[in-house]
Amino acid sequence: MELSNKDKKHSWRESLRRLVQHKNFQAVVIAIILFNGLVIVTETYLEGNKVLLVLDIIIVWIFVAELLLKITGLGFKDYFSERWNVFDFTIVVASLIFYTTPFVSVLRLIRVLRLFRMIPAIPALRKIIDSLIKSLPALGGILGLSVLIFSIYAIIGTTFFREVLPYEFFGSFHTSLFTLMQVVTFESWASQVARPVMNEIPWSWIYFVSFIIIGALVILNLVVAVILSYLGQEDDANRDEQMERLFRENQELKKDIHEIKQLLLHKK
Repeated sequence: MELSNKDKKHSWRESLRRLVQHKNFQAVVIAIILFNGLVIVTETYLEGNKVLLVLDIIIVWIFVAELLLKITGLGFKDYFSERWNVFDFTIVVASLIFYTTPFVSVLRLIRVLRLFRMIPAIPALRKIIDSLIKSLPALGGILGLSVLIFSIYAIIGTTFFREVLPYEFFGSFHTSLFTLMQVVTFESWASQVARPVMNEIPWSWIYFVSFIIIGALVILNLVVAVILSYLGQEDDANRDEQMERLFRENQELKKDIHEIKQLLLHKK
């Protein structure tokens, strides 16, 4: 029996769907993205090389072909329902739109942005970014706490240390904030900032030690704890979803067994 045109179209589309969702297809896409990164890095040494420019054009059209295959196989609705697919679509379309732009810096930026396609291509990276996005509201509270602590310590530093160090360290509120950023990142904070102040003001060690403990250790651990908690929540959600699926399958299996049992009893 011959298939109708509608069935043929459905079969062809289902084949495309299986193709774009196959792990080997994803591996090829990742390899092309990595090769794209290698081409971009090489262009920084061989600027204007014709071979590299041709390779870049080929890569762009490979991405376009991949995009069309996914849209055709998954359908517009399913494709654009996934936000990472929208992200991919935006980057590929931007690569086409700005490829002939006279602004070299914009073109280079778009080329670099194509490397971000690695995120949706690798599930582990996608999971981390998703957890980071979900944790933004909680991180906003930590950011507010950080601003408060930095502001308090900047005011204290400006009040007591502005006469000890040059203006660029504690001469004003904004310079004090920048100095505290240097201290919290441990960038030459002892030799350039802390020791010169401690030579003039002995009690200042309390200021620096307390700021490092609160600003660097406590706040950093809070950020890590929040992100890890959201990573754990996603794992819990996936586990609950799997358990729910297994439960439904178990219930359906029990129902089927019960129906078979009833049929056997009726035959007797």
